[in-house]
Amino acid sequence: MLAKRIIPCLDVDNGRVVKGIRFVSLVDAGDPVEQGKRYDAEGADELTFLDITASSDKRDIVTDLVRRVADEVFIPFTVGGGLRTVEDIRAILRAGADKITLNTAALEQPELISACAETFGSQCVVVAIDARGRNADDVTRGWEVYTHGGRRNVGIDALEWTIRAQQLGAGEILLTSMDCDGTRNGYDIELTRAVSSAVRIPVIASGGAGRLEHFYEALTDGGASAVLAASLFHFGEFSIAEVKEYLRGRGVTVR
Repeated sequence: MLAKRIIPCLDVDNGRVVKGIRFVSLVDAGDPVEQGKRYDAEGADELTFLDITASSDKRDIVTDLVRRVADEVFIPFTVGGGLRTVEDIRAILRAGADKITLNTAALEQPELISACAETFGSQCVVVAIDARGRNADDVTRGWEVYTHGGRRNVGIDALEWTIRAQQLGAGEILLTSMDCDGTRNGYDIELTRAVSSAVRIPVIASGGAGRLEHFYEALTDGGASAVLAASLFHFGEFSIAEVKEYLRGRGVTVR
């Protein structure tokens, strides 16, 4: 079995790390360069940087800030937000990113996934999916995909889009439950399990971590290959080492 990964996420808006609940009510969570350095030192397996308003504001990602973070971290570094062309992605990779995430642009121009996979390799391409349940009281109704930082329902089934993203060349899925994001009530296990079961590529569970057992549930019951969290780490409630120690104690192989 491949070792499971623990990934802190820097949601960045106007040059600062922020964190909210269900994609709104954002509060400041620090400087991205300093946060990145701390997570590298703490033993994070990877680091994800998402410019959360680049797409909705129709602007480019802040390349200089990406470069400054990349200069300080020595773990795999994934960057997303506002990437719309192969040239955009090439510039971010040159700035120091190891992988990129596509969300809004991937849905608007699915051929971009294939173009990036062919140019840079599938291992470099992460498709981010922000999903919300059609009916909060009935998971059998499934989930729909949202874009533009969770602002726009595009009316596409999350499972269908996941399968298509894999077919187009995505090497990994970053799956965020909008229903659970920032609530600290746990990851959406039904959504995570459904997506993980539908594809053969790794799935990163995101949205809802509040206790140590939530990480365990996502990696076991949910079938995720990795777990991503933000506020728990940003505000010092748990360290990367504490999460890994807990998971090892419950028999989960981590890096």
